[in-house]
Amino acid sequence: MSNLKGKTIFITGATRGIGKAIGLRAARDGANIVIAAKTVESNPKLAGTIYTAAEEMVVAGGQALACQVDIRFEDQIRQAVAQAVATFGGIDILVNNASAISLTGTLATPLKRYDLMQQVNVRGTFACSQACLPHLLKASNPHILNISPPLNLAPRWFAPHAAYTMAKYGMSLCVLGMAEEFRGQGVAVNALWPRTVIATAAVMNLLGGEEVMRHSRKPEIMADAAHAILTRPNRECTGNFFIDEDVLAAAGITNFDHYAVTPGGKLFPDLFLEAGERRSGG
Repeated sequence: MSNLKGKTIFITGATRGIGKAIGLRAARDGANIVIAAKTVESNPKLAGTIYTAAEEMVVAGGQALACQVDIRFEDQIRQAVAQAVATFGGIDILVNNASAISLTGTLATPLKRYDLMQQVNVRGTFACSQACLPHLLKASNPHILNISPPLNLAPRWFAPHAAYTMAKYGMSLCVLGMAEEFRGQGVAVNALWPRTVIATAAVMNLLGGEEVMRHSRKPEIMADAAHAILTRPNRECTGNFFIDEDVLAAAGITNFDHYAVTPGGKLFPDLFLEAGERRSGG
């Protein structure tokens, strides 16, 4: 499959950043994008709403359905899935992108924040997968893609922010388990993670601001990598922990300068990856 024309893609957290970029890339193929996210009113610190994102998907060439969803609540997920199926006739792809972050140590992490990360990252991913799977099982080339890191149990990834690491690795454990559980039924389940920091609202507001943004890549590198994964045959591509660079290199792309916020500048590596580490990309 060379493109996603006519495919229905349910994306959590698609109002901005990586989720929105993945939606726009698919929309350019003529896909149907279900924007499952919370934001319905604009915020100075968080640009975009489910409605403005939907408008952009349509302008890009796709169809869009804006669904106000807080993935901590099962009823809201189920309602959005039902809307998607009623509107587009099914669901072909689920992208579990929504995530909460707090890079804080044990004593500095309020339990309210701990609960939020567990509810959004792990439980939300599981709940969305559970709700979409009955429809994915009917699709011709079904995929679940979690925006989560390769599993790396080195203590240095836990010591500074154990709560966040556990929450993100929970998303990756969903990949490990569901890929094997649904291998025989043909649902591809994979993870995708960036080699470098990606310029998103989280970076601007929580992780270093403009200085880190200058040393980041644009979300489009993740969108292009996701597109390359989601157009692969489902039965030949499951259980992988992909890195964006490796996926694109396997597709013949070797120059990544145009993805950089500052072309030619230094790039900051993302969390959970050791220097020079490669994961499945082929």
